[in-house]
Amino acid sequence: MLEPSGLYYPNRFAYYFFVAMHDVLGVSALKDILELAGLMTFLNGGPPDNLERQFDFAYMAAINHALQTVYGARGGRGVALRIGRSWFDSGMHHFGALAAMNSAPVLALPLERRTYLGLSTLAALFNHYSDQQTRLTVRDGAYHFQVANSPLAWQQRSDKPVCHALAGLVQGTLHWSSGGYEYHVHEQSCRAAGAAACVFVANQKPIGQR
Repeated sequence: MLEPSGLYYPNRFAYYFFVAMHDVLGVSALKDILELAGLMTFLNGGPPDNLERQFDFAYMAAINHALQTVYGARGGRGVALRIGRSWFDSGMHHFGALAAMNSAPVLALPLERRTYLGLSTLAALFNHYSDQQTRLTVRDGAYHFQVANSPLAWQQRSDKPVCHALAGLVQGTLHWSSGGYEYHVHEQSCRAAGAAACVFVANQKPIGQR
């Protein structure tokens, strides 16, 4: 396992992530991933469901590296994307202001306003409750969800982006806040590949709309 980073997610964010891994991988595969990551202590139940900042970014990086090792670069990407979407569906959509995205006043807003609100709320939650520095900008008809210190890329080196679970989380947020539309999300740059920050890009318009 990697050396501690001194940067943390609240246990609750990690708890939701473990629920997502369980749902996508199943018990046997999850055990293999945690064993490879050196995190077997979390096999039975995962982190506690509280807001204490105790889940080190190095743990997330170790899990991400284990996924790529077990499933390969391509397979690991697909699995991590599914985990990211399930991460949102398994709990993040109930957290804080994200829970209000399904309320009548928000649903009455124009589509692009709803999706901007969803992503900006997600960024604000990370900034407030965790050590992940996140911001949202809009440029050339696309959302740019920028993470200055992605836990998934912590101390990682790769020739390609590696933060697929965060891309899945962004995708899940757009699906939820849009009322069910699908969006293509790609990681344009990644710290693991030498960039200054990890940037996830999604068109403001969903797939199939012009």
